[in-house]
Amino acid sequence: MSERHAIPSYLQPDALGPWGSYLQQIDRVTPYLGHLSRWVETLKRPKRVMIVDVPIQLDNGTIAHFEGYRVQHNVSRGPGKGGVRFHQDVTLTEVMSLAAWMSVKNATVNVPFGGAKGGVRVDPRTLSRAELERVTRRYTSEINVIIGPNTDIPAPDVNTNEQVMAWMMDTYSQNLGRTATGVVTGKPISLGGSLGRRDATGRGVFVVASEAARRIGLELPGARIAVQGFGNVGGVAARLFHDAGAKIVAAQDHSATLYAPGGLDTHALLAHVAEHRGIAGFPGAETLDDPAEFFKIESDILIPAALEEQITAQNAGAIRTRIIVEGANGPTTPAADDILQENGVLVIPDVVANAGGVTVSYFEWVQDFSSFFWSEDEINQRLDRVMREAFDAVWQVSVDKHVTIRTAAYIVACTRILEARELRGLYP
Repeated sequence: MSERHAIPSYLQPDALGPWGSYLQQIDRVTPYLGHLSRWVETLKRPKRVMIVDVPIQLDNGTIAHFEGYRVQHNVSRGPGKGGVRFHQDVTLTEVMSLAAWMSVKNATVNVPFGGAKGGVRVDPRTLSRAELERVTRRYTSEINVIIGPNTDIPAPDVNTNEQVMAWMMDTYSQNLGRTATGVVTGKPISLGGSLGRRDATGRGVFVVASEAARRIGLELPGARIAVQGFGNVGGVAARLFHDAGAKIVAAQDHSATLYAPGGLDTHALLAHVAEHRGIAGFPGAETLDDPAEFFKIESDILIPAALEEQITAQNAGAIRTRIIVEGANGPTTPAADDILQENGVLVIPDVVANAGGVTVSYFEWVQDFSSFFWSEDEINQRLDRVMREAFDAVWQVSVDKHVTIRTAAYIVACTRILEARELRGLYP
């Protein structure tokens, strides 16, 4: 990898993590970029990387320090846009790759944003609510100089939610001296949030999966669905599939792996998750002792909606499904992609499949600027149209150029990004 790419000095060439997967994806699309390939190094280098110390006073009076990041990968097409995750295993390479995937995702669905991402290395389960608020406000203050409604707009991600966004918005507004609702998206409705935002990513997964199923002649009623991750993405997608007549035959999260060949009662499972913060202990299914068994369960549609790098060269060969729809960011490694393609598995990549969240974030941002808000039906109709149009465009490129859906999505997105870069030129 380091022989082909100029690796920044702050990264270790032998420990690139997800950033290495992203670089391989860029390598695969480069031959299809024509004259724009002269600008391809732009895609391999984040525009701005910020690492901050996040010190807070814990409830017991001691001082704790956490490491925070905000990465702006590319802003040629508009302000940076991307979530903030709180997780004990967050790394710089992870945030870099997530920011880069946001650049590609935003361009794929053609919303006027660049790609950004943030994170704090903290396990929020170990914090009280007051401590979580202190972490959020201090982190926001530290990255305050590079975020804003016209520069970089954070949103919820892993272990962050509407409340965290409310604290971020308030902190930024206090520092600014006036209320700035547009600095974040995914806010509570009462603070300028958008209807439909909470379910948007899962709904987008369902819409794209439905389009893919239609193209291969798979009927949703009776289709077998396996879902990894049962939060706002996987849980919402599972509910929509269930309501469409499909059977959720397997579910997995951090707490357990469930198997029910006759189909899970998805609504009951969602209620169980809301009460117990995990699927463990749900009585309506068999619990598998080995989490690795999840990817061996036979299904028609598999939805990885947890964390990155879940489908690898080690387990891809055992997967028995017709379509994989990536609800998470980067759940499939390039090596696994090759195995799945050889086995005839259709993979709908994250940059298309889970773009529903950022699409409705765009709607929220627009509504905040205009102070005019739409109904949930309007938002869902607009979301469905954007997702279907994006999928149609990517599918057509895949057919025309005889490439995978992932490569087709990157052709569409990288062409848009690099055309903007070329038109803007270099300054000075």
